[in-house]
Amino acid sequence: MKKYFVIGAAAAMLAACNQGGKTPELTKSGLDPENFVSTVDGQPTALYTLTNADGMEACITNFGGRIVSLMVPGADGQFRDVVLGHDSIADYVNIDGNFGALIGRYGNRINQGRFTLDDVEYQLPQNNYGHCLHGGPKGFHNSVWNANQTSDSTLVLTLASPDGEAGFPGNVDVEVTYTLSSDNALRIDYKATTDKPTILNLTNHSYFNLSGDPSHDILGETLSFRASRFTPIDSTFMTSGELRDVEGTPFDFREGRVVGDSINSSYCQIANGLGYDHNMVLDNPGDLTASAATLSDPESGIVMDVYTNEPGIQFYAGNFLDGTVKGKKGIAYPKRSAICLETQHFPDSPNKAEWPSVVVRPGETYTSTCIYKFSTNN
Repeated sequence: MKKYFVIGAAAAMLAACNQGGKTPELTKSGLDPENFVSTVDGQPTALYTLTNADGMEACITNFGGRIVSLMVPGADGQFRDVVLGHDSIADYVNIDGNFGALIGRYGNRINQGRFTLDDVEYQLPQNNYGHCLHGGPKGFHNSVWNANQTSDSTLVLTLASPDGEAGFPGNVDVEVTYTLSSDNALRIDYKATTDKPTILNLTNHSYFNLSGDPSHDILGETLSFRASRFTPIDSTFMTSGELRDVEGTPFDFREGRVVGDSINSSYCQIANGLGYDHNMVLDNPGDLTASAATLSDPESGIVMDVYTNEPGIQFYAGNFLDGTVKGKKGIAYPKRSAICLETQHFPDSPNKAEWPSVVVRPGETYTSTCIYKFSTNN
């Protein structure tokens, strides 16, 4: 999708001042907020910085609700940026990718972009192997959200998605709140309402590399899931409807395993996904009190626990990164240089009645929560 952006007047004035010798005030992660003051499709964009008392920092732009950087302390006390992203709105507009983005209306894939709701068939964009992926090319990741930073640690984003947008029914009002807590957790709370029956499955598409060095792959990081089953896919990444036991497969992360152990296995599901690109079926869906997944890096000592009230987590190990995309500080992102852990309902749930429902009706409020909580292993 072609996006049009211009540097806002405020940014241009600040840039002129900088040329006169003024040093820009950078974020802890090294971002220049001036590079995010812009206009995309006529809507203003900016960078918002959240902090907590321990020095953790999250930088978020209202273009796509993207987490641009996330500074986390390692075992040595040094802060590291643990997410992939870009240095400017221009890069986010011009380089295809979902780094750190809010995803909707439907995270993951819908088979052939079609679903039927209350006897009405809807056709969505087919932007991935004939399927609709992440709400299509004009999804929430490419929308400019209204932003209200209510405190040093809280950012509220809102968006009104009109009836028929990308083929989805209903006028949908969405509110997403990012909160950086005192215990070094980034919490994302989603809320939405609709005036017609519709489907919703919202998530965040952050790419994590807990080493803080995205020029290196994540194959040495250790991952565990509280998941005894996963959803197999075909060669177009579409789920079959089966919930398969992880026992005896490369998807058995119940006791924790190094990500690279079986990522090049000949197992059919690894071949279909070109590595890991699968939905893990959580053993205790809806439980926010226990960690659903844990990722850790042996070099930085950083540990990330994922909490969610969703029934699944999409596990994607950066298989399509290939070194051609340059991110923050001009670093090229090589293959498997990050892991995505997207809390969600299952892929293609609208077409699989036996799976947890994603239908939202007038008078109901859609809610979802994801918490990425950081600690160290020392």
